[in-house]
Amino acid sequence: MHTVAVLDSHITYTETGRGTSPVVFLHGSPTSSYIWRNVIPYVADRARVLAPDLIGMGASGKPDIGYRFADHARYLDAWFEVMGLEEVVLVGHDWGGALAMDRAARHPGQVRGVTLLETFLRPQMWSELPQDVIVHSQALRTPGLGERLLLEEHAAIEYALPHPFAIRTGLSPQDHDVYRAPYPDPASRRPLLQWPREIPYDREPADVAERMDAYGEWLATSPRVPKLLLTVEDGVGIASPEIVEWARRNVAALEIEGIGPAGHQAPEDQPDAIGKAIAGWLDRHDLLPSRT
Repeated sequence: MHTVAVLDSHITYTETGRGTSPVVFLHGSPTSSYIWRNVIPYVADRARVLAPDLIGMGASGKPDIGYRFADHARYLDAWFEVMGLEEVVLVGHDWGGALAMDRAARHPGQVRGVTLLETFLRPQMWSELPQDVIVHSQALRTPGLGERLLLEEHAAIEYALPHPFAIRTGLSPQDHDVYRAPYPDPASRRPLLQWPREIPYDREPADVAERMDAYGEWLATSPRVPKLLLTVEDGVGIASPEIVEWARRNVAALEIEGIGPAGHQAPEDQPDAIGKAIAGWLDRHDLLPSRT
């Protein structure tokens, strides 16, 4: 692991491989760059690969901030600047996918391609969600109740992460401990509380919905940037069949490839399928012009 100072804190990241066009893997909640450990080898033999821990997550610093979407994007921007990264390929899962699209929309000249997996392609309405998801999401957004579940009971790590919806194949005690380690007390878990409250159902929070609108516009109007959407079998994750069909109609230069049965935390279930799909896509589009 490597660490660099950014703004008033630090970001920790892994780095392997070599090349002039980096591939940057961005994780979501409640995980860390560790989720990419079995995917990265499929790309590291042909590229420089970096995978940061988002601010407040993994081994990165935990500054006294609100951990809003904009906060994560600001610290991630600072990391890109400190690292001097240009001409990158972005791979994003969950909120890491949203941050990848947001970054691409704001810095289009620095992005060669984008791979997305189980992420938020557009704002959604409560009416689009299954009833059990509505009940769960509203509980996490309820003042007091969300704090008890996510800060005190540590539900994101202790219940949601090992649940079959998230990981079908199960989570070993050793891997569970890795994900548990960054959050020893309620104060350290504030990012895990804020993330579910950032999802802009019925366009609230409005500022996050607006950022999704902006990257949706970029997705639709960037035909020179190859995009790969990886989907899980049976649509059990957050990228429902309806969302995938929306993407097929609205995202320019998009390829869609299934990775087989998986939960929402698909890199834990299907790392080989994901790695092979990304490697093949990189090769088809010649997205790594220099591997020296």
